[in-house]
Amino acid sequence: MEAELIEYCTRLADTSLIVGQRLTEWCGHGPILEEDIALSNIALDLIGQSRLVYAHVSELKNDGTSEDDIAFGRDANEFKNFLLAEQTNGDFGKTILRQYLISVYQYHQYTLLQQSTNQFLSAFAAKSLKEVTYHVRHSGEWVLRLGDGTDESHLRMQTALNELWLFTDDLFDADQLETTLADKNIAANIAQIKDLWTKQVTQLLTEATLTIPVAHNFLRKGSRKGIHTEQLGYILAEMQFLYRAYPGAKW
Repeated sequence: MEAELIEYCTRLADTSLIVGQRLTEWCGHGPILEEDIALSNIALDLIGQSRLVYAHVSELKNDGTSEDDIAFGRDANEFKNFLLAEQTNGDFGKTILRQYLISVYQYHQYTLLQQSTNQFLSAFAAKSLKEVTYHVRHSGEWVLRLGDGTDESHLRMQTALNELWLFTDDLFDADQLETTLADKNIAANIAQIKDLWTKQVTQLLTEATLTIPVAHNFLRKGSRKGIHTEQLGYILAEMQFLYRAYPGAKW
């Protein structure tokens, strides 16, 4: 069971790390100063969450592996982050919509995880839920404002939704590991998350006058098997360069 717990925790951390890394690309480039700071703070929240979990995974492994080794020493096929998290920022509308879709998922995931029989997961979920609640509110307000805004902002948001929706099925592609852990009340139940996520996302997108694409034959998934888009490789090349170029280096 410990191996399954390590895998599950790593998946949680990978998504937070990768989407957090994506958001750092906005630092100094936000459309307004206030939003520049907001995106940077959300990135810090997400990377902080990933650090907590990686540190716990390091303790579970108990083989000398550090949280840095886990984050910077693995190749793309060893990462299990959602495909949605690694997609390019695009314009501000696409970034904020991507964040909304992921944050709503994390909100319901952490809400359920508060009831986990695993002490670490329940405590982590309770702490992270406070941050994610803000992420949902902040990104959701922008999705609504831009979707139901000008003709241009609406078009940009609809274009972003058409692109990002292709990766939403991956969020709910539960495998045997997650099903087993959920049955033991350790992991969050994916079916429950899907119902809650779909209801909340559909309601906001409707209010934002956006149309959910019908693209069932083109939906992408596979992150839980280490199958990713080429975008993850670009992220890791930048994120891991220093660690790999100077192994063991200390500041």
